[in-house]
Amino acid sequence: MMEYIGATGSPVTFGAVPIEDAIDFHFILSFAIDADASGNPQNGKFSPYWAQTLTPDSVANLKKRHPNNVKVLASLTGWSLNDKVIRWYDPPNPHLWISNAFSSLKSLVLAYHLDGIDIDYENFPTRRLANTSFPFCIGQLITLLKNQSVISIATIAPYHLTVVPYMQLFKGYSEVIDFVNHQFYTDKVVTPESYLEDFRLRGEQFDVNKLLPSYEVNGRGIQGDAFFVTLGMLEKNGYEVNGVMIYSVDASVAAGNDYYYERKSQAFLLNATRV
Repeated sequence: MMEYIGATGSPVTFGAVPIEDAIDFHFILSFAIDADASGNPQNGKFSPYWAQTLTPDSVANLKKRHPNNVKVLASLTGWSLNDKVIRWYDPPNPHLWISNAFSSLKSLVLAYHLDGIDIDYENFPTRRLANTSFPFCIGQLITLLKNQSVISIATIAPYHLTVVPYMQLFKGYSEVIDFVNHQFYTDKVVTPESYLEDFRLRGEQFDVNKLLPSYEVNGRGIQGDAFFVTLGMLEKNGYEVNGVMIYSVDASVAAGNDYYYERKSQAFLLNATRV
């Protein structure tokens, strides 16, 4: 189970989120960005911009309460910072960017008791999607962080307009990427049948065994219990549902639905592990 948290700036906390002890639950702090508060690039020097309520002590207490099954990751970049759209920029010196990113993320990992990172760059130069240093820089960064035992898990979060650079990243560095959090809710699939076809496509582009179905609470794409019909349909068509990604805790809090989708997703995964 993976869920983003903290992207809206509202004072969300880990405390009320239901967590099943038998489920590996990964919270993804949103976002760490290599930009200053005005959105100016900082050449790989990442700073935390998630909700201020998600403090290092709150992460430490969460993991103390759930020592065996909870991990916390930092997601890199997202869509924007305040009203400034954040874009991948090809650094003049890729090796310096990698060095800066390694150092700044290592500091964040130590300060916030993190286990990994999630790659969520969502904007690229439109004419150079297939000709950017993104795969090299990110692939080398993940490799270095893992080789130095700074992190134990790395995920990527492509969506339909960013598939090309993420496929290049995955092709070159799949051995250090643990899960693919594809944003299916951006693909405009609103029925279980269309979701199944989309899942088949994304599984061919990446690795179906690392691909997680995803859901946006009160957002885009398939909604309500149709998502759980989809999960069942995936299983019936021979896919092993290895997990679920939800966006986001913030939306669940705003919806006031007593974390319906978190509870039902974990119940589905628990049932799947027993079959």
